[in-house]
Amino acid sequence: MKRRTVYFVSDQTGVTAETVGHSVLAQFANLEVREVTLPFISSTEKAREAVQRIDRTAEEEGVRPIVFSTLVEDESRIIVMECNALFLDCFAGMVDPLERELERRSAHRTGRSHPVADAAYTLRMDAINYALANDDGGGGEYGRADVVLVGVSRSGKTPTCLYMALQYGVFAANYPLTDDDLEKGVLPPRLDAHRKKLYALTIRPERLRQIREERRPQSRYASPQQVQYEIRAAEGIFARYGVATLDTTEMSIEELASRILSDAGVERRLRP
Repeated sequence: MKRRTVYFVSDQTGVTAETVGHSVLAQFANLEVREVTLPFISSTEKAREAVQRIDRTAEEEGVRPIVFSTLVEDESRIIVMECNALFLDCFAGMVDPLERELERRSAHRTGRSHPVADAAYTLRMDAINYALANDDGGGGEYGRADVVLVGVSRSGKTPTCLYMALQYGVFAANYPLTDDDLEKGVLPPRLDAHRKKLYALTIRPERLRQIREERRPQSRYASPQQVQYEIRAAEGIFARYGVATLDTTEMSIEELASRILSDAGVERRLRP
């Protein structure tokens, strides 16, 4: 299948169009795409410029692009709809039925937000700041945590914590097991008091070695012997204390976060 160019067109940052687009495109295996985001299309002039760019892509590539749009201002949306592309309106399928159900017309203006959005933004920022402050064993304020990820270095703890904070407003901390922890074979005291919040991440030795080799080539840290020892010792601790464990080797960050929150029974305070 020929590579397709995908445009995310928005009158704001384009994050919503990207999120929807990525979720939909993920349903099509082995689809090769080139992504282009066109944010802040806030005037008819910019809308026409966007159309020119999209049409030029269609002509140059010999196949029409795919457009995910979150444009809400009618005039700009009508202009972009005329482009030589598959135009997918991310809002129309929801706004129109809501207008009929609520018996009122929506604002159809850019920059509109519900008051709840302000609280959601604050919660999201608090969760992100918490994840950063309690990353890699820092902070240690686990009493406030919804979940504490534990595992060896480079097993996927930090990106998973940040994703849960950003997408769901979850307060997630993480702790990397050190050589000292592994040699003792017990949970560190700072974690032992929060066993109910612990969730362990493990990873196959060959994958961990590859990740570490990219970070510190030809080091003891990335050696097969060190990697195998750490994983074996860590999994022994998890089994001894009955800590729920998830293998991250072939899982995306999105899948990891969803599985952890579901298995641990952690409430999603926000929806992406």
